[in-house]
Amino acid sequence: MADKQDAPTAAVVVGQDGMVSGWSEGGRLLLGWTAEDTVGHPMTDLLAGPPPPGFPEGSGPTGYLPLRHRDGSTVDAVLTAHPLSGPGGRTVGHVVTLQRWGRRPVIADRAFEQSPFALGVYDPELRFLWINASSGRVIAHSEEQVLGRKYREVLPEFDRTLFPERDDKPYTDALAQVARTGEPTRLITVFRPRGSDYANAWATSIWPVRDAEGRVRAIANWGFDMSAEYWARQRLLILNEASGGIGRTLDVIGTARELATTPVPGFVDLVSVDLFDEVLRGEEPPSGFPFAPGETITLTRAARHSTKADPGRAPAPVTHAPGSVAARCMAAGRSTVELSAGPGQGGEWAFGPGLAADPAHWPPGNPVIDESIAADGLTGRITVPLRARGALLGVVAFSRVDRPEAFTADDLILAEELSAKAAVAIDNARRYSRERTTALTLQRTLLPQGLPVQEAVEVASRYLPGGTGTEVGGDWFDVIPLSGARVALVVGDVVGHGLHASASMGRLRTAVRTLADVDLPPDELLTHLDDLVLHLASDLQAAGDFQPAGESGATCLYTVYDPVSRRFTLASAGHPLPLIISPDGTGTPVPAHPGPPLGIGGLPFESTELELLEGSLLALYTDGLVGSRERDVDERVAELQQALNPSATSLDALCDTVMGALLPERRTDDAALLLVRTHALDPHHVADWDIEPDTAQVPRARKLAVDQVDAWGLEEAAFVTELVVSELVTNAIRYGEPPIRLRLIRDTSLICEVSDASNTAPHLRRARAFDEGGRGLLLVAQLTQGWGTRHTTNGKTIWCAQSLPHT
Repeated sequence: MADKQDAPTAAVVVGQDGMVSGWSEGGRLLLGWTAEDTVGHPMTDLLAGPPPPGFPEGSGPTGYLPLRHRDGSTVDAVLTAHPLSGPGGRTVGHVVTLQRWGRRPVIADRAFEQSPFALGVYDPELRFLWINASSGRVIAHSEEQVLGRKYREVLPEFDRTLFPERDDKPYTDALAQVARTGEPTRLITVFRPRGSDYANAWATSIWPVRDAEGRVRAIANWGFDMSAEYWARQRLLILNEASGGIGRTLDVIGTARELATTPVPGFVDLVSVDLFDEVLRGEEPPSGFPFAPGETITLTRAARHSTKADPGRAPAPVTHAPGSVAARCMAAGRSTVELSAGPGQGGEWAFGPGLAADPAHWPPGNPVIDESIAADGLTGRITVPLRARGALLGVVAFSRVDRPEAFTADDLILAEELSAKAAVAIDNARRYSRERTTALTLQRTLLPQGLPVQEAVEVASRYLPGGTGTEVGGDWFDVIPLSGARVALVVGDVVGHGLHASASMGRLRTAVRTLADVDLPPDELLTHLDDLVLHLASDLQAAGDFQPAGESGATCLYTVYDPVSRRFTLASAGHPLPLIISPDGTGTPVPAHPGPPLGIGGLPFESTELELLEGSLLALYTDGLVGSRERDVDERVAELQQALNPSATSLDALCDTVMGALLPERRTDDAALLLVRTHALDPHHVADWDIEPDTAQVPRARKLAVDQVDAWGLEEAAFVTELVVSELVTNAIRYGEPPIRLRLIRDTSLICEVSDASNTAPHLRRARAFDEGGRGLLLVAQLTQGWGTRHTTNGKTIWCAQSLPHT
């Protein structure tokens, strides 16, 4: 490549009259004109456009100018005018220098060329204009190889992220964004330089290069290798995550899984945790090394986690031979690092060496180069014995599968620190597993694992068991999404305490969810639930189980809220009615009376329906929250109502406030609280039409639905919507009874409902090969994410729901 000082610079002498009186050889090289072509002619003849104001007087850079080349092309240049002085300091003309746009002084050339930073300049289309030597080493290309080529063409690997799970932004996208917006940006990007076995982290800055008029003429970037600092920070982040993520529960298997998931994928691709059976049973681990020479040892694989789609596995036995790496690590109490090949030396990037020259020193005996682990698909493995308080609990293996980066000594330190934190947590769980069994069983049985995401209501809940010395009870609550964007809110209490109450509660909660899926009205649902409680009592008596007098039955409050109509329907089986607080803070009376508790049998339940204001606050609770030996129940309910602040921005915080205000420090009963803030669905998100009972109306129904879906901006759902509307409306016309109504609801999903006055429900069946019909509902079921039937007092509604992308 020619030295930058060979780039032409034109020197022109211009008189006061604007005529050229002197022309340098650089002018011929830059523009093709000779001295004979220019001397005696106006300087403005060289311009490809109108001259700027005051041209060419003044000093300093005049700015960007387009010049005419002799071959007719335009040369982008920068002009600098210097006045010529005669006798007495009188200005007799100017010396004008012209340089091609992008031309740099020689000293700047050498400074940038020799910079330890990787520097590059690109045009707005991201074609290479210039790179320095450091940048060339990083991308493994010389400047001659890349000039004029597009960035994506030279470096396609920069169009994707090395670690997609971290949501890294492709570097090419960042360059394009600066070119598009003209706004500079800074970022850290992680990539693997060509010819290196190590992922390097670079701190980079990208900025637009503008001309004197402010137009973006180029994009520039610089970067330096901060791999050592970056990976050290990533290790600290993993350790910080481990501090809060490992040992959250006093459960041995759960803690082992936390250890397995924490370092994946940020550190390794696969983690397995093997523990002694005694540890899993909450017993003391074996003392000393647990097997004789030549004897295999059997552990239990308590956890295994991989970056690949790996289904969860139940704990299973795993054997380690005495000569295996795991056995040697447990026997010696020391970690071992295995690599499938010797680590490469990497290259010199920016200020210094990459990860291959990590200054940390390996402990004696590490790393071990073992090509055999490649047969298992591994590039490296760190095996660490799990020890806590002097006891050996098992062994953990950290493996890399896909990534070629070799482990470093710092990686070994991280693996050992993670293992040490986990070992203490596992030992704590082992020590207290028997003490927490009842509490965990209660937690799994009574509470939903997570409240579902839905738009109808905002919910928060709390459950507190009775204090020390009391048996667990049967309080529970639930939030169940229903068809038509509705939601069921449930709270209940099984009479009595102990395992019988907990088991009965689990059966009732499952039964409520099953009956809710059938979409029964609240009063009918409680009737079926009442029958179930009677059957449960009969089963206990038949089995000879002792049940103290009065220790049977249950109470339940079942409610349904519809955000479209803001109707709230409820029925109670001996359970306290909900408190309803309007947005202005006033209480809304509930004109209903609780029916008999479940298990009495033969007595009816009644449903009550209210219309709620949007933003109303509901409180569903068990009697453990308001029960008191010193205070009347009505007084306690009044205290609860006073504690409910409808303007509270956080229902979670309000739950804490209510529980703290009403529950004494020493509790003798369980208490459950479900707080609900209602929402109303935007009327523009609901559309319905009457359909005449004529099959000729099916095309009209399809068009109405598709037009509405398009109006909502859900064009991708139009095809499926058209098909299911056609099937459901056709079925209603053929087999139902008028009036027929079509309704679309845009919620978290797109819901299609067709109602008619018939009580006959359709059944899904598979059409045989020669059947001419029978495929409609099968098609609906396959095209949508859910469908069903709900009966009403005036007929039935067939519904189906399509998932919508998150916005």
